[in-house]
Parts: sequence; structure tokens; C-alpha cells
Amino acid sequence: MSAAPRRYDPHSLAGRLRNAHAMTRPLMIDIIDHACRRFPSLGQTERSARVMRLVDAEAWADAALALMELELPLWQVRRIAYDDGEWYCALSRERELPDWLDAAIEARHADLALALLSAFVEVQSLAVNVSRPSVPTVRVAQDPLYEPVACDNFG
Repeated sequence: MSAAPRRYDPHSLAGRLRNAHAMTRPLMIDIIDHACRRFPSLGQTERSARVMRLVDAEAWADAALALMELELPLWQVRRIAYDDGEWYCALSRERELPDWLDAAIEARHADLALALLSAFVEVQSLAVNVSRPSVPTVRVAQDPLYEPVACDNFG
């Protein structure tokens, strides 16, 4: 696991999670290597070590939750439910909002850890697609034919 920025295809990783029957150590290491930006940082050594201890113990659901806590500090688990042989997981930034107002990311799988990680990968893919500069930018004029008109009434 290197600290260099990595490019990954979130759709292929999501497909691998969807097609997996059970969580394995190589799959978890691939997720950490390709979808995690904060994991290799030096300031997170204690939390990263905790995730790796959970992976070594094959506590997959706990490892997935610890990885989400490390990588997605603004997101929370909104719902975990089991229905008709599948686990449903929803992650949200605004957990206190009613369901119909919240834009939660949802995933499902027969395995709890894979459902959690599928939602995690989906959120990470959204973060990759949205670039947020640290300094706000000024919007360019919407219409090139736009001209401001003075409408002061001095009379």
C-alpha cells in the first residue's frame, strides 16, 4: 500500500463486490489500495492499524465500519437492514433528515460486509467525480451576450 495517488475504476471494483460470494482478505486489500485516500496517511497510523487488525482477525463487518469511519468522516450509517436474504445498507451525510429528504447512498448484498463496502465504494466514487478546490472560484458569466445595464433613477 503506497501513499501515492492511485487511479481506479469504481465500476469494476463495485462489480467485483457485487459478484463476490464472501469477503476475502485479497478483496479487502484491493479496496484499501484502490479506494482509500486517507488510509496510508501518516497521521492515521493508529486507526489504520486497527483496520488491519480487524482484517487479520477476519472481522469483515467491523473492518468495513472502521474503514468507513476513517475514510468518510462526514458520512454515517443511516440504516442496516436484513430482508429476504439480503443486507441493505444506507450511508448518509444528513442522518437526522427524514428518509424522503435525505440523499442516502444505498447498497445491498447477501453478505453484510460486502453490502457495507459496496455503499462505501459508491460514496468514494462520488468523491472522486466531484473536484472541490480548497479556495472558492468565481463563476464565469453564464451568457456571453450578457451586459449589465445601469438602472438608477436619479430624477
